[in-house]
Amino acid sequence: MSENNKAQGDAEVIEGIVVGVDGSDQGLCALKWAAQEAKRRGSVLNIVTAYTIPVFAASSMDAGYATLDDQLIRNGAEEVVRQARATITDENITVRTYIESGDPAGVLLDLSRQAELVVVGTRGRGGFVGRLLGSVSSALPAHSKCPTVVVPLCVSKRDEHDTQVQDRVVVGVDGSDRARLAVLVAAELAATRGLTLRVVCALAPISGALAWMPATVDQEAVTADVRHQMGIGKAWLQSLFPGLEIETDVIDGAPVEILIRESETALLLVTGSRGRGGFAGMLLGSTSQGVLHHSKGPVMVVPDGDDPRLASRQEFEDRANGGL
Repeated sequence: MSENNKAQGDAEVIEGIVVGVDGSDQGLCALKWAAQEAKRRGSVLNIVTAYTIPVFAASSMDAGYATLDDQLIRNGAEEVVRQARATITDENITVRTYIESGDPAGVLLDLSRQAELVVVGTRGRGGFVGRLLGSVSSALPAHSKCPTVVVPLCVSKRDEHDTQVQDRVVVGVDGSDRARLAVLVAAELAATRGLTLRVVCALAPISGALAWMPATVDQEAVTADVRHQMGIGKAWLQSLFPGLEIETDVIDGAPVEILIRESETALLLVTGSRGRGGFAGMLLGSTSQGVLHHSKGPVMVVPDGDDPRLASRQEFEDRANGGL
């Protein structure tokens, strides 16, 4: 084991960005994005792979076979890490590598307690990332202690050929505190990079859920109220980030469909881990796979947390006649 190739149990503090790799194109795409992000932030890049011993091998009566199987699997994991490390040629990025034995999702969740960001690809070939967004697809973004970024394979192609991508960070909101926390993270990212922040809220047609209601009147009233709240939110953000260019938009349609459409032109799409029915509420619900697997760009999921700046939001509510 090289000095860069360490185990989680070495009592070393993990700092910076953690990226999961498994040797697949999806994992390497996530690695490329994570390396660029590490350079932008001046953060350490931690390349991690994890493996588990098949049950039939671990419980075999033939101890020699189990040992051989374990070594073969670990050799494969070491090769994955070696190849991943070799792709990082920028000497300005500090790189550390880790090989872990254990459930991939559990490994990343543990590392998220110390990391500033965890990055994974959308799908893998069954080793690391494939497990994360397979049977435990919501485990990482729903329970991670730090923001998680899911990078689709198409990102590696669109950077070179897609001229539709704009210099902006898009964040979905639904009026919840969790969404506002995501907005703060998105605003910080946009401000530090000189990008535009686009704040969007999706409104599914009321008539679709409550057909007996006077749809035209109610839809207009709801839309007006949401736009009012978006205006308050924009003023709040501008007080915190004076030089940040902010766009707000209220869009009719299904939240997940709108998220996917917004991802086509955004450098990064940001959402909270849970919400009360809008963007975030649906993202990690029944439609999570559709959003994460069909996004055209990186998706950042911001976990629940506390931020003292959230308290100042109420002041802007009070100034706007109670915020309605």
